[in-house]
This record gives sequence, C-alpha cells and structure tokens, in this order.
Amino acid sequence: MQLSRRDAMLALSAAGVGSLAGCGAPVASDGPGDGTTTDNDDATDDENGGAGGDAVGDHELSTLIAVAHAVYPSAVDGVDEFVRTYTGGRVDGDGAYARGVAEAVETLDDYTENLYGVRYADLGDEERAEALDVMSVDVVDPDPDGTDPQRVRHYLVNELLYALYASPTGASLAGLENPPGHPGGTRSYQEGPDR
Repeated sequence: MQLSRRDAMLALSAAGVGSLAGCGAPVASDGPGDGTTTDNDDATDDENGGAGGDAVGDHELSTLIAVAHAVYPSAVDGVDEFVRTYTGGRVDGDGAYARGVAEAVETLDDYTENLYGVRYADLGDEERAEALDVMSVDVVDPDPDGTDPQRVRHYLVNELLYALYASPTGASLAGLENPPGHPGGTRSYQEGPDR
C-alpha cells in the first residue's frame, strides 16, 4: 500500500494540526538548505547533524524515518515522504514538541551507541527493530516526562503509529473504513467491512 502526501495531510488534520485548506503543510527534508522545518529559522546545525534550539533537523528526521521503517508494516510503501510531510506539519510552530522529539532522538542515539557503537539511523533494519525491543519501548506506557523508553515511545514510536493509522491508507490496514478526517459518505455506512 502506497502512503501519499494526502495521507500525511489527513493524519495532520486528524491530529488537529493545521488545516487542509491549500494543503500547505511544511515538508521536512533531509537535505541541507532545502527547507527543513524549524521553529527558529536562525537555528544552526549542531555537531550531531540536527538543528539547534527547538528544531527537528536532518538527523532527527532521518531517525524518525528509520523508526517508521522499523515499526510500520512491511506492506506500506512511501514511508520516507509520508514521515517528512507529517513531521513538517507536526513540529511547525510547536517548539515544545520539537524539543521533545529532539531529546527522544538523542536518548535513542545514546542507547544504540552504547549497544551497537552507532546512532540509531545508522543501524540495519533488523538491528533497528531489535534496539527498540531491547530498550523495552513496546512494553512501557508512553509518557512525555517519563523514563527514557517512555519518552522514546511517546515522541517517536506512538506519534509515527498514530500518523499511519490516522491516514486513510494506514487505517485500511487495520480494517477501519472511515478514519478521522477521511470522508466516506453514506456509502461507507451501508457497506460492511468485507466488500
């Protein structure tokens, strides 16, 4: 199943971020100088490749994409662009949330550097899933002010899973006919889930 920019926009709308008017959510990008979404345009890149201050920079974005590849079903395509678009809209103007994401990425990187000797985004596919498993991210309750695994779960894993399943394409994987923000019309109420 192919995730699209429209999926990301509808997930943002379901999250109560921005609006669909003009479909103008910012798109975070992983290339230098090409419009990476920041809360402070004067922020400079730090030594870890991310943007300073409240920004979600290139490194944070590549880590979010790596986490998405680890937690999204293998049947989903278009993950990179979907995460860029969703993240761009999600962090735009929300400095506290952007800081939380940046801190969770730093925590995850510290953990994988101790375990594997490299940052999370540099791990192979199997090691990415294993690192989240060993960190016990799948069994802790998400908490933005909690322990390291709880913050990683809240800001990285749960946010990405919410984005996926709030989109029409992701929702169809879970058997949801009419996810929030996705117009289905009267026909969706008249047909059962097994068409």
